[in-house]
Amino acid sequence: MNSDLRQAKHSEGVAVARDGTRIRYTLRNQGVSAPRVVLVHSLAMDRTFWQPVAELIPNASVLAYDCRGHGASDKPAGPYTVELFAQDLSDLLDHVGWPSAVIAGVSMGGCVSIAFAAAFPTRTAALGLFDTTAWYGPEAPKHWAERADQALEKGLASLVGFQTTRWFGDGFRASHPDVVKHCVDVFLRNDVKAYAETCRMLGAADKRAALAGFRMSTAVVVGEEDYATPIVMAQALHDGIAGSALTILKGARHLTPLEQPERIAAELERLLQAQPIQ
Repeated sequence: MNSDLRQAKHSEGVAVARDGTRIRYTLRNQGVSAPRVVLVHSLAMDRTFWQPVAELIPNASVLAYDCRGHGASDKPAGPYTVELFAQDLSDLLDHVGWPSAVIAGVSMGGCVSIAFAAAFPTRTAALGLFDTTAWYGPEAPKHWAERADQALEKGLASLVGFQTTRWFGDGFRASHPDVVKHCVDVFLRNDVKAYAETCRMLGAADKRAALAGFRMSTAVVVGEEDYATPIVMAQALHDGIAGSALTILKGARHLTPLEQPERIAAELERLLQAQPIQ
């Protein structure tokens, strides 16, 4: 293990959001002088999603957490909104004593990161948007509701085939069955009602109007084969956020932090190097 990781202080904790929801988190603390990054997972995953990337940024303090409705965090009744999830993150930052951090998210986590940057721009030192979008399109409420209804009526297992082919390219699924199995196991442990509420949340999300106001350094990254949040959606983010950088990862599909963790870690390192310490 890297010596920086051996010296870091790791802690598990619980933060209580303003409505009483308990948010479980893992914090790797490298001290007050280290740059800070928050990592927000994708739909139906949990904070373990980010472990491969976190290990590749050993000099940073890293905060990963289970969004409400996910992992070991509370799963209150809906409705959920990306703005509510952004408030949860603000409350979590208050709990750990971070005035600001680089905020980075993948897929759903990217939507939450956009909502956080819109609501709390001074707390967003920089922004990493991976395989995500500010808006899923005019048919999104219908399509996400259909996915929610299928989960409620037929169970999460009925969506496994659909999910795995969206998450990972064919070659990656064949060569990394352990990664695929871990994601499927996490997916199947979800509370189905919370999953359905989160699906509806994503169908309703629309933060396009906020993008023009973003002034923080922003990295937009998308897999070349991503058809869940395709290149056109990443391009819309890039066009909407002044000064953002757009990177298309060859051969990757939707969950690029797992398919190409080295590339995602490199993008985060660039953002972290520009972060002023507060």
